[in-house]
Amino acid sequence: MKTLALVTAIILYQYAGALTQQPGSQQPASMYQGQMDRLDVNSSKTVDRSEYKAFMGTAFVSLDKNKDGNLKADETVQILTVEQFTLTDANHDGRITKSEFMQRVMADFATADRDRNGNLQ
Repeated sequence: MKTLALVTAIILYQYAGALTQQPGSQQPASMYQGQMDRLDVNSSKTVDRSEYKAFMGTAFVSLDKNKDGNLKADETVQILTVEQFTLTDANHDGRITKSEFMQRVMADFATADRDRNGNLQ
């Protein structure tokens, strides 16, 4: 699921402790089954939209180290490239609000949901 670069970066950061990148690439490695299993809280073998949204809401709070309700570049430097940060910072004010964050990750979910059934496998 290479289209989920932002999500992958966050999940890798949350559960592996560090971002694993492909050699010479700015893109994070794809999500692996163990990460998908962590998001699949109802054990349906898929990650539905609500599971994904709940996880990402929690991820935002966890990433907001100074608890100001925004993510600044220094809070995301380990998980986002400059390009990913800029893409997520929709109004280009140098910070990512929870709304901007959720819009980006849910757009990533929609892109990854190729059969449009509301689930990722």
